[in-house]
Amino acid sequence: MEPFSGTTSVYVFGAGGHGKVVLDVLLSENKYVVKGILDDAPQSDSLFEIPIKKNFNRKKLQARNCIVAIGDNAIRKRIVTTLDTNFIMTIHPNAIVSKFAKIGPGTQIMAAAVVNPAAVIGNHCIINTGAIVEHDCKLEDYVHVAPNACLGGNVTVGEKTLVGIGATIIPNVKIGKNVSIGAGTVVLQDVPDNAVVVGVPARIIKYQEN
Repeated sequence: MEPFSGTTSVYVFGAGGHGKVVLDVLLSENKYVVKGILDDAPQSDSLFEIPIKKNFNRKKLQARNCIVAIGDNAIRKRIVTTLDTNFIMTIHPNAIVSKFAKIGPGTQIMAAAVVNPAAVIGNHCIINTGAIVEHDCKLEDYVHVAPNACLGGNVTVGEKTLVGIGATIIPNVKIGKNVSIGAGTVVLQDVPDNAVVVGVPARIIKYQEN
């Protein structure tokens, strides 16, 4: 599950809308003391009365606890690769996560989300508000399952894929890497890498750059 950490303090990287949600989850867990919020272009000086730092030395984060609270998968990955730190996960107290699921470091699981037995969720993923990840699903790193999206049993999702708000993926489907699944889409069959799919049932409308 979570890597060993020698301190209860944590830094949050990202002060945007998604950062607000991650910060709220951390504060609800009451597991870490948030030492500061880091952002390259902050819109304010603080968030929930916690100071936002713009000019900071990434090297000073070495061996510190940190979580990257950026909703965009590609940007989140890019920032993670610049940090040499101890990435922690955060799970809202109202989420339901099976003790038989495996969750990677850096992953964020929001309120009312459900992760069922034998699900394997990679590093730096987002399981957003009310999302469902059923039994035996496998999510690679940097996947974002948006609010109220539902993955049926034994679904595989490739790295950097976005499953949009309210989307549904039926059991046993394989979703490739860097896929974008539109809001409300119903996926009934496998989806190749880099595809953008929308509709009921899902159809490919274009391919995007990796």
